[in-house]
Parts: sequence; structure tokens; C-alpha cells
Amino acid sequence: MLNFSLTIIKTTIYSLFLNLNEFVMTRIVVLLCVIISSNLFAQKDESEKVKVALDTFFEGFHKGDTLLMKSVMMDDLLLQTTFTDKEGKNVLVTEKPSKLIDAIASRPIDQKWDERLLAYNIQIDGSMANVWTPYEFWFNGSFSHCGVNNFQLFNDNGKWKIIYLIDTRRNEGCDPK
Repeated sequence: MLNFSLTIIKTTIYSLFLNLNEFVMTRIVVLLCVIISSNLFAQKDESEKVKVALDTFFEGFHKGDTLLMKSVMMDDLLLQTTFTDKEGKNVLVTEKPSKLIDAIASRPIDQKWDERLLAYNIQIDGSMANVWTPYEFWFNGSFSHCGVNNFQLFNDNGKWKIIYLIDTRRNEGCDPK
């Protein structure tokens, strides 16, 4: 009889332990899901802020609004472009941001520059973001060239700003739409 009672008690305690473990494990799994999903949403939110900074830059570029462009550019922005020259040599050109700003500000009113970003590949680590954007460039409605922009951005206390821009320019391998 005592052996039977001990078996019942042992079975009851074991059952309670399993139920308690199930309860605790369920809570842990739910908590982990909440933590992971909140981090994913935070990352997505930051990615959207980075995209907004680039969209602001190109809105200014297209409108000829240099103040709008400057609002998302660091003062010491580094600008570079790379292309293959007529002799087939790779060329890297470094420009001052003022040259870009001056070109935008002095663009004749009858010229339309349309840089169409085809995709955004955004990567973020803390206060640094990298964005790879394939593009097509259209001049007065005619296709000119294609390439890729690579932007480096810095989170300046809540505001993403461009600190580096390098682009490629080519006429071959483009599929203008």
C-alpha cells in the first residue's frame, strides 16, 4: 500500500513538473519570439530611414534643390566615380561635394536629369549603413548610361547622412526600361 501511494505521489509530482516545464518553456519561447521580432522591426525601421535619406538626396537632385540634398549629406562627403575609358583602362575620379552641388545649382532649366534607382540593398550595423543601388541615368528623356551607386551613411544622432558615394558608369550590359 505504501509502495502504491509513493508511486501515485511520484507520478503526480512528475506530471506537475512536466506541466510546469511546459508552461515555463512556452513562456520562454513566446518571450524569445517577441525579442526577435522587435529587433527585426527595429532593423526594418532603420532601413526605411536610410532609404528616406537617399530618396531625399535624389528628390533634391531631380528638382535642383541643393539645400534638400545637403540636408542628408555630411559636409566632408567623399565623392568618387569609376568607369572604363576609351582605351579600356579603369579610371577612378575623386570630386569635391561642391562640384556636384554647383553642377546641380547651375543646371539649365531645360535639362532633365533622371537617375532611376532600380533597387536598394541596405545593410546596417549600429551607426553605419551601406546601400547598393543599381541605377539608370536618363538625360532629357533619353537613356544615357547605367551603373551602381554605393552609399555609406552615418547615423548622426538619429538622422542618416551620406558620408561616401562611389558610382560606376557604363553603357554596356544595361537594360533600360
